[in-house]
Amino acid sequence: MAANGHEIGNHAYSHPQMSRISNERIREEILKTEKLIQQTLNQSSKYFAPPSGDYDLRVVKIAHELKLHTVLWTVDTVDWKKPSPETIINRIVPKVQNGYLILMHPTKSTAEALPTLIREIKKKGLIISPVKETLSSKRVLSVESSPKF
Repeated sequence: MAANGHEIGNHAYSHPQMSRISNERIREEILKTEKLIQQTLNQSSKYFAPPSGDYDLRVVKIAHELKLHTVLWTVDTVDWKKPSPETIINRIVPKVQNGYLILMHPTKSTAEALPTLIREIKKKGLIISPVKETLSSKRVLSVESSPKF
């Protein structure tokens, strides 16, 4: 995935409910994953996506201390339940808008839905981009450079 240019993010090592564990374990979960990414890919993550979207202020602060931005999704395929590709498409296409992040997992249903998702998202005039570009301040005009009305 990294060799193909995909961003690699941190999702914790053992997929715990992050808000229910100690500060020490939060740090350990993130650091253990970072070490594995560094050893395997010789790179670091920039983003932390808490498992199940479960987090609290402690999680965000610890991730920040470790130089990671905490990111969540805007729309969820719920593909971990292995729905049909059509269900995934119907769940995402009507909702997706500019700047949305879509939560997906590497499932058979997602792989089968992906070509249609991409085509339908592009039909809406949206550009599919990696997280770093979607969250970049460069993609949005600053207030100072916005057109005057």
